[in-house]
Amino acid sequence: MRSAPKNIDENKSFSPVRTAGKAPATFGSTNLTSAAALATRSAFTLAALSALLLLTSALARAQSETVLYNFCSQSACGDGSNPQAGLVLDANGNLYGTTVNGGANAKGTAFKVSPTGTETVLYSFCALTDCDDGYHPEAGLVRDATGNLYGTAFDGGAHDGGTVFKLKPSGIEKVIYTFCSTPGCRDGYYPHADLVRDGSGNLYGTTQYRGAFGGGTVFKVTPGGVETVLYSFCAQSACADGSNPRAPLLMDTQGNLYGTTYHGGANGAGVVFKVTPAGTGTVLYSFCAQSGCTDGSSPRAGLALDTNGNLYGTTDIGGANGKGTVFKLSPGGTHTVLHSFCAQSGCADGSRPQAGLILDANGNLYGTTYSGGAKGRGTVFKISANGTETVLHSFAANGSDGYNPVAVLVLDANGNLYGTTLSGGAKGGGTVFKVTP
Repeated sequence: MRSAPKNIDENKSFSPVRTAGKAPATFGSTNLTSAAALATRSAFTLAALSALLLLTSALARAQSETVLYNFCSQSACGDGSNPQAGLVLDANGNLYGTTVNGGANAKGTAFKVSPTGTETVLYSFCALTDCDDGYHPEAGLVRDATGNLYGTAFDGGAHDGGTVFKLKPSGIEKVIYTFCSTPGCRDGYYPHADLVRDGSGNLYGTTQYRGAFGGGTVFKVTPGGVETVLYSFCAQSACADGSNPRAPLLMDTQGNLYGTTYHGGANGAGVVFKVTPAGTGTVLYSFCAQSGCTDGSSPRAGLALDTNGNLYGTTDIGGANGKGTVFKLSPGGTHTVLHSFCAQSGCADGSRPQAGLILDANGNLYGTTYSGGAKGRGTVFKISANGTETVLHSFAANGSDGYNPVAVLVLDANGNLYGTTLSGGAKGGGTVFKVTP
């Protein structure tokens, strides 16, 4: 069974802020202790205190976090444990996701959480003999218009290379494709990331290993279960085209796919790539191109795309402080670091972002860091359009609200953010949380 990674606590120390002011004015024999003067002072003081209280209240509301569900609330974690993936939101505010562990067979679940926090296990993996239905789903789900859910299981299946599955609203699971179905697993092995679905119902994703050259694949699976490898990594010498993609794909309006690889590239530190519908692969950027990898290294997460064609993402490590970055990549290939984490004392601004970003209508980016923050347990952060980072939430030192978030967030129409933590919560099995920014 996969266990949650151990976090290293990074604590921030605070010191009081003192401001210099003018010495009190001397007014000679003028009597300022009159009742009128005292009343004026009192009114001013009350007004100032009221304004301060209102501001404090607004700030508290601006960064409020709520745990919607604590995993492992049932005996033997029958409700699931250790959610590693992001969530999908339906029109009624229900959230859908997966857990790597737990469930009836201790091999992971697909679940639903209502707006009021009621959790329902939709499916427990390894329900079939030899886990032919797959197990340990590390990726999130994608939902179609009729409520069917699609995803991947990292392991299991008829050939023990992982699966692509469909889950009906009734809870019936169907394996659409089993990896390692071809000699040498040239069709891919171990799918780690979420799928993307096109208008015709075709599913696209990545496998972390194998393929024609051993470095993983980009694949397409039709609704009928026919799989096509669009690209096999490590096709170039020294894997200059990238290797071991761990992240979900992004599809543009022309059907081009964009993603990242954790390894490979010109400097061995991962790449941003593009694959056309015809299967032509192009490296858009190779990380660690700068001295000391100040441009970032080893991206684990997928990308976000704005209306101008700019791509945004994160790197797990590298940057000015070695603890990861948020970056922007223009259509022309110009790479810009928007934020290097651990810029503040004790990494109060966060450390090691392992999840992708989401983009709002105003160009703000939202994401999570695995560690860092005020208590070293991870953060939810915002990067403004001008590159200013704000920590919206730091997870608690005791882990009561969860810790170590590794999944992309989802944003609702009211600006609320929803996500998961791999560990912590009231029962230690991770959480589903909501942050009101």
